[in-house]
Amino acid sequence: MNTYSILQHYWWFLISLLGGFLVFLLFVQGGQSLLFNIGKTEIQRKILSNSTGRKWEFTFTTLVTFGGAFFASFPLFYSTSFGGAYWVWILILLSFVIQAVSYEYQAKKGNLLGKKTYRIFLFINGVIGPILLGTAVGTFFSGAEFVVRKEQITDLAMPVISTWANAWHGLEAVWVIWNVCLGFALFFLARVLALLYFINNINEAEILERCRKRLLPESVLFLVFFLTFFTHLMLADGFAVHPETNEIFMQPYKYFTNLVEMPAVFILLLIGILGVLGGIMRSLLSVDWRKGIWFTGTGTVLTVLALLLCAGWNHTAYYPSVVDLQSSLTIQNSSSSPFTLKVMSYVSLLIPFVLGYIFYAWRALDLTKIDHREMEENDHTY
Repeated sequence: MNTYSILQHYWWFLISLLGGFLVFLLFVQGGQSLLFNIGKTEIQRKILSNSTGRKWEFTFTTLVTFGGAFFASFPLFYSTSFGGAYWVWILILLSFVIQAVSYEYQAKKGNLLGKKTYRIFLFINGVIGPILLGTAVGTFFSGAEFVVRKEQITDLAMPVISTWANAWHGLEAVWVIWNVCLGFALFFLARVLALLYFINNINEAEILERCRKRLLPESVLFLVFFLTFFTHLMLADGFAVHPETNEIFMQPYKYFTNLVEMPAVFILLLIGILGVLGGIMRSLLSVDWRKGIWFTGTGTVLTVLALLLCAGWNHTAYYPSVVDLQSSLTIQNSSSSPFTLKVMSYVSLLIPFVLGYIFYAWRALDLTKIDHREMEENDHTY
């Protein structure tokens, strides 16, 4: 493996890791979708809003970083997906914009829309965000309808490399049942993580009791949709890349084969799944245990990391085209130049320091569990 290939694999690993952290941080969206289910009184809804409100910027920043890293390391994907499937990404970004506005203005005196309207906006983001993100990521395995013609860059009349093959521009992904399964799996996982987060972060008996009661049905729904998607993925034909000719072809059981041929990734996936299930099970069995978010959260990051590595490593097309197989994107044909990847690799050495700061800020925010007294005494609340 030459240096350029190592850099391409390295940056796909970082993209996958960012994806794992993003999915974990979607507990904020999960909490917003549970705002009216768990919170039955005004003070309870205020507690829930402040619990997620202190973390929403982590999710938003990670989403932006994820998109920026994709743009810098694999620009052809960015231009193809963000430029072609733009309706999906516009809806996702719009839902996150109304989230940011809602947190900033729901508690402002004299706001024209009223607190309830902004909370409905938070609920919309909590539902639409995870489902559409999961559906979009599902196209990494099921494919999308685009055509890539790099020679068109010299066409002065229309220098567009990638074109979409239909008028839906990404919305057609919702007609693929496996994409939707992944979307709903992500939605219910976000709710499970939110319940575990509330149990860890809030010190109100009624809220904790409702969270524990809701944890089992939400976990079952997550497992139904995730196992449906995962079983199909292991049995489906995948988009393989010939290592010598770079020709894209369909290979039976490709993603299962990837796990077999990459045992480290398989172990990562296994540890991740056990972490997710272990955090849920112990939280269900032990009323006094409140650390499930860290076990299930860590398991989530590792599971998503492993699945995304399966999508891009081991001679696999991570963004397949179902209308023109040879237009499918791989980490080899869609990456930045060796110089760009090398320079960015030096910059990526700062990531541990950024993670350290996030850990410090998170811990500082969570030194005291949230309760109704804080909501009544603190003027700086959402």
